Amino acid sequence: MYDNLSYWEKKNFFHADVIIVGTGIVGLNAAIEIKSLAPKISVLMLERGFFPSGASTKNAGFACFGSISELIEQEKLSGTDGLHSLISKRWKGLLKLRNLLGDEQISYQNNGGFELFRPQQASLTEKCVAKLSHFNTLIEDIVLQKDVYRQVDYRIDEFGFKGIDALIECRLEAQIDPGMMMKALLAKATAMGVQVLNCCKVEELVRANDKIDLKTEQGTFTCKKALLTTNAFINELLPDLAVVPGRGQVIVTKPIPNLKVKGTFHYDLGYYYFRNIDGRILLGGARNLDIKAEETTEFGETVAVQQALHNLLKEVILPATHIEIEHKWSGIMAFGPKLAPIVEELQANIFCAVRCNGMGIAIGSQTGQEAGEMVFRSLDN
Repeated sequence: MYDNLSYWEKKNFFHADVIIVGTGIVGLNAAIEIKSLAPKISVLMLERGFFPSGASTKNAGFACFGSISELIEQEKLSGTDGLHSLISKRWKGLLKLRNLLGDEQISYQNNGGFELFRPQQASLTEKCVAKLSHFNTLIEDIVLQKDVYRQVDYRIDEFGFKGIDALIECRLEAQIDPGMMMKALLAKATAMGVQVLNCCKVEELVRANDKIDLKTEQGTFTCKKALLTTNAFINELLPDLAVVPGRGQVIVTKPIPNLKVKGTFHYDLGYYYFRNIDGRILLGGARNLDIKAEETTEFGETVAVQQALHNLLKEVILPATHIEIEHKWSGIMAFGPKLAPIVEELQANIFCAVRCNGMGIAIGSQTGQEAGEMVFRSLDN
């Protein structure tokens, strides 16, 4: 294929002012931002897969900004001021996504988010309940609402859970359809003149004078500026970045008559997550059973994780219910020692926007916008 390129193909498809590697939520938002600021700038996007390869179309569709137990752990890492800044970015990212595409286009549903606690987690429950006032105060100036987090143990029976003795609600967390979101982002970007090429994996970046060459099996692309938004796969091109992949395994049941569960739910420090979708339960997580085994960019499943998901489903979420699994898959997220994404110019004219730390829906739009602005400022306008 590489040897059979026409004159027209070489002339029209292999050069752009800006090339973005990766067509996930961050990359598409960056492309949209660049075209909004500079409509005449040519923007080309290269995607290794048929669909975005990491988690943008493979995540659980949680429009969330942090359960109480997660926020407690994150505050230890980033400090109170740092956490406030992070939550602000997540909230702004969610608002930006909704404003950009519209709630109907992403199937946005605000059914609330809930964190479950079992009796053997009594100390964690006590710690989280004690922090409700602290985090409500911390986020009040961000979300402009009071008492967003609250204990709602009375709703446990309403959902039909078994073996749960405490439930904390976040009134502002919601759910979306990631496939609808990505279709809408892609449509908006292409309508603005962004060119997207799929199944085109970048193998190497080479700076040549004032240009950058991006080598692929389809040929060598050239640009003035390159923005890498490949998230968990970034180390293939830039091996020194502090980014570690994290695989998330997901299962979806067949439709369940009279399903009581409605909303987004977290359990065990956020390592397990589930929601309702089309009369089914979507459940994922459990990578904490063997963190090292799940630090991979390989898609697939493990017996231990699958068993843990099935057990939670049968013992807690849908007790005394006949359950059949209809579908399962995995997605690859990116994590690191710091909670903030990496949005930087790493080498002359080579930029990156990666490491969403499992919060891509919330922080992806804001991160993409910041990356787009960064690239725009570097252009000769």
